[in-house]
Amino acid sequence: MELTHLDAQGQANMVDVGAKAETRRTAEAAATLTMQKETLQKIKEASLKKGDALAAARIAGIMAAKRTFELIPLCHNIPIERAEISFSDNGENELYIKASLACSYKTGIEMEALTAVSVAALTVYDMCKAIDRGMVIGEIRLVSKTGGKTDYHHA
Repeated sequence: MELTHLDAQGQANMVDVGAKAETRRTAEAAATLTMQKETLQKIKEASLKKGDALAAARIAGIMAAKRTFELIPLCHNIPIERAEISFSDNGENELYIKASLACSYKTGIEMEALTAVSVAALTVYDMCKAIDRGMVIGEIRLVSKTGGKTDYHHA
């Protein structure tokens, strides 16, 4: 498999997407946060001293998606058309974060979705660390992507 971010001399470079066709692209990423049951309850009730963790994490995730090109050195500045951050839980001790993004561009939006869930998870951690330093941010993964040469769906 050829690595597209390396030139003929093996040096890192930004991929030239100038000749590629613009297509509709989507990506969905997910993250899991494991915590004490009481912490999850406070998050769901929006009763943390710092405020509504889910509202803050939603905004942080969207902001992070929009700034991915500034954080990941070889990412292109993608014109994001849709960014949605959603939350669910298992009713016990796990919070699930999902980011769904879309654009019409020459390259994909997977990194933006992965960055969004990562920063959303970090935001929840930050807002809850005073009551639960044992939280674990786990499994950050690409769930699916469409558009471009190939689609991908996590099994």
